[in-house]
Amino acid sequence: MLSPREVTKLAVDALEEKSARNVTVLKTEDLTVIANYFVICTATSTTHIRALADEVEHVLEGKGEMVRRKEGERAGGWVLLDFGCTVIHIFSEESRAFYNLERLWSDAEVVTL
Repeated sequence: MLSPREVTKLAVDALEEKSARNVTVLKTEDLTVIANYFVICTATSTTHIRALADEVEHVLEGKGEMVRRKEGERAGGWVLLDFGCTVIHIFSEESRAFYNLERLWSDAEVVTL
C-alpha cells in the first residue's frame, strides 16, 4: 500500500507526463478529513481532461490504488478523481477560474513533491 505522499507524487507525475498545466498540490491533511492532498491542474480541452483522468487512473490502479469516486465526466469542464488520501481536480481554464479551489483552500500548504 502506498503512502498518501506516494499516491500524490504518482498522480502529479502522470499529469505532467500528459502535459497538464499549472499543477498545484495542496496539503490538506490538517484542514479536513476529506483527503491528505488535493492536486489541481488545468487541461487544454475536454479531450485533454479525459486523457489526464485516464492516465492518472491507469498509473494509480497499476500500483493497486483504485479510484473510489469519479465526478464530472459528463460535465465536460472538470473531472474529480477521489483516491481517498488524494483528490485530483482536473479543470478547463474557465472551470478552474470559476471554482478557484486555491482561494477556497487558501489555508492549505502548497507543496512540491
